[in-house]
Amino acid sequence: MATNGEETQNQAGRHQEVGHKSLLQSDALYQYILETSVYPREPEPMKELREITANHPWNIMTTSADEGQFLNMLLKLINAKNTMEIGVYTGYSLLATALALPDDGKILAMDINRENYELGLPVIQKAGVAHKIDFREGPALPVLDQLIQDGKHGTFDFIFVDADKDNYLNYHKRLIELVKVGGLIGYDNTLWNGSVVAPPDAPLRKYVRYYRDFVLELNKALPADPRIEICMLPVGDGVTLCRRIS
Repeated sequence: MATNGEETQNQAGRHQEVGHKSLLQSDALYQYILETSVYPREPEPMKELREITANHPWNIMTTSADEGQFLNMLLKLINAKNTMEIGVYTGYSLLATALALPDDGKILAMDINRENYELGLPVIQKAGVAHKIDFREGPALPVLDQLIQDGKHGTFDFIFVDADKDNYLNYHKRLIELVKVGGLIGYDNTLWNGSVVAPPDAPLRKYVRYYRDFVLELNKALPADPRIEICMLPVGDGVTLCRRIS
């Protein structure tokens, strides 16, 4: 009979083998969620972009379909209008956001790779939402510093971060100034393939092991920040929502 520690390690190993963006114990259960509630209501442009991205060699970087659905509804619930996204890739979560915003909504989107963004851009344009997006190629930190310098404090309703995990805390130090009181910041991958509970000698992919410490550092820092309320959700690869309260 497996001990708790052995079972934890076995689960972490299974998540590595699965290769999809779910933290659920069962592939069949995850597929049930997708086929029952996600795919039947997935907007056609998001489906098209998801299928295009699936053929990309780095497709593991994309936002999962269930997380895209969650973000789309969340943005509607909070009546978001002015948003930011750090880490775009081919734009699946960006498209989910753009479809949720009103016609005069705006998204400041940043990524170091324009080529990946341009792979999804024709779909975004066809969906009629490209006018909502201000894409900036390059590192996000200088842009954030400039926004603060320009006095853009408290002007964003929602900010989504799915980028370099080693800079998550650097982003947070700036984003907490840029999001409005009552606004939300969403940090993606905060359960990091389930590796946050894997033992030190667990068989992890090199990039998973490298970034795990940064994710753990973020997960320790966010609950200690008195300026926010937090909620960690096992959606996709783990999403931590931070609501600014002061």
